[in-house]
Amino acid sequence: MDISTLVAFGATFFVFAASPGPDNMTILARTVHGGAASGFAYGLGTVTGILVFLTLACFGLSAVAAEMGAGMVFLRYAGAAYLVWMGIRMWMAPAVVPEARATIDAGDLRRGFLTGVLLNLGNPKMPLFYVALLPNVVGPNLTLSDLLSLALVILLVEAVVIGGHVLLASRARGLLRSPRVVRRVNRGAAALMVGAGAAVIATR
Repeated sequence: MDISTLVAFGATFFVFAASPGPDNMTILARTVHGGAASGFAYGLGTVTGILVFLTLACFGLSAVAAEMGAGMVFLRYAGAAYLVWMGIRMWMAPAVVPEARATIDAGDLRRGFLTGVLLNLGNPKMPLFYVALLPNVVGPNLTLSDLLSLALVILLVEAVVIGGHVLLASRARGLLRSPRVVRRVNRGAAALMVGAGAAVIATR
């Protein structure tokens, strides 16, 4: 696969990844509320789901995934329910300035990662995206070398997109210096989480 093809794929995927949506809203909300590790954990889950679909598409199984209606709906609703629940928890969380927060909860990071995986595996647009994109941008016949090259491009693009969102949210989090401000930000993040869950449910 030549460089120009990879650049074209990377540019197209960047637009897809950087567009406002539930994933990016969730990364912002989790970072503001729980710190950079929380945002990165969810982001890593989304990337894992994306790479699973890339692999399916390269082996011609993306169309099969698109037909798994009931399974996709279950995964999407399970992930959306968790986002809504997390939003409710954020809304009710005590107003504690970041320096006084407890250490990172490994269990919460795992749950964030799994939610990112579930929501991307349950996103009905993902297999359709690859069915439409890969044949038109990189051609119908993909080798293992092509798969690895595309995966590397995706990782580089997502590193920029996720890193940018986490950095932006971390800067905002650093401004939290009073319980009143923390409470307002918690509730803003909660609204983002619930909104992201609602957007996932509304996805067709």
